[in-house]
Amino acid sequence: MLLLVVALLGAAAPDCRYDRTAMLALDQQAFDQDMDGGWRALSKRGCMAQAADLIRDWRGAHPSDKPDASILFWHEGQMRAELGQTRQAIALFEQSRKPAEMDRGWGWNLYVDGSIAFLRGDRAGLERARAALAVLPKPPELADARGPDGKPMMVRWPMNLNVLDGFLRCWGQSYHDAYGCAVPMSVKKG
Repeated sequence: MLLLVVALLGAAAPDCRYDRTAMLALDQQAFDQDMDGGWRALSKRGCMAQAADLIRDWRGAHPSDKPDASILFWHEGQMRAELGQTRQAIALFEQSRKPAEMDRGWGWNLYVDGSIAFLRGDRAGLERARAALAVLPKPPELADARGPDGKPMMVRWPMNLNVLDGFLRCWGQSYHDAYGCAVPMSVKKG
């Protein structure tokens, strides 16, 4: 009995408090792309529900039809998938799709297709999306890719293929566990 009490006490809930006003005041770059700030700070502490709700609220406070704003649907969808809120995650993933002319040759929508297929338990659909993504030629824009510092940067291609491979490798597991099965994208030449 004492071991059970100790185990329960050791599994304390994360501190999910945050300054909502400050978070909602952030611009999209700071809110979404700061790997140690914005909604990600909550996610890193294990506060997935709070992170998902914060992303939803931030989108509501900053409506945008800019193409890069759709990534917030994706990130909220990932949090919902982590929570097992599959229906909501799929709906959000659908909203993250890029118009065909913006996605031509990049494969984002194939990544979306594969992720949705995983959540639906559609292995054949995941395999189709993975196969289509795997054969995309590298866009010419990536031939001379540069990082924020202006230095040359190697980009592993195709992007997100490692995640779909992880979903296949860990088929039948939760989104959280299967997403963790992705082999990290190491930088490779070419």
